[in-house]
Amino acid sequence: MIVLLGVLVVILGFATRRNPLLVVGVAGIATGLLGKLSPQEVLAAFGNGFASSRSVTIFVITLPVIGLLERHGLQEQARTLIGKLGKLTTGRFLALYLALRQLTAAFGLISIGGPAQSVRPMVAPMAEGAAERRHGPLPEKVRERIRSYSASSDTVGLFFGEDCFLAIGSILLITGFVNSTYHTHLEPLQLALWAIPTAVCAFLIHGSRLLRLDRSLESQIAASGGPSAAVGSRAVEEAK
Repeated sequence: MIVLLGVLVVILGFATRRNPLLVVGVAGIATGLLGKLSPQEVLAAFGNGFASSRSVTIFVITLPVIGLLERHGLQEQARTLIGKLGKLTTGRFLALYLALRQLTAAFGLISIGGPAQSVRPMVAPMAEGAAERRHGPLPEKVRERIRSYSASSDTVGLFFGEDCFLAIGSILLITGFVNSTYHTHLEPLQLALWAIPTAVCAFLIHGSRLLRLDRSLESQIAASGGPSAAVGSRAVEEAK
């Protein structure tokens, strides 16, 4: 029972608003020492834990790279690119991205998209650029709505597309649990095939919502006073 004092260290650390990394580290060291591990064994346990889950820390490299690309004009280039495609509206662009995200996830390529590495620096600016080409400067509420739909197209595409890939973690978890608990023989391919109709329905439902987005944006912009109102409000904010 004395080993559980490490949990108390975590509770006290979070309650007193200490650094989370420091709290977890101290709790791990305390738990190891109370469990009669030597300092060398505690250090080895930390090293093995970091090595086995090092992919979790990949954001330490990803986020600075994305920030550097944005600083050098990635979002502006994305807006310029979408501006050259005259017939591609916001809804159509997001529907195409939804299809691409779902197809790539179905083949196991789940890491090529995501809110940090694709939606914020590229997808959302391109969707905003398509709307700006048709309506001019956008009100802030319209921009936030476009960004939310951009994130939803990525999330829906990944969530319903990845289950069509038979080697994804969720499929292997389900088959392992069912086979060990109910003593059956369920193949990952069977679950992946059953996930295809659900993925198709998700694409049709959310894709239709994305295609209706263009008309909804027109109504929202008109209700807010149109592009001239957006320019005026932005001028007022800059003057402040």
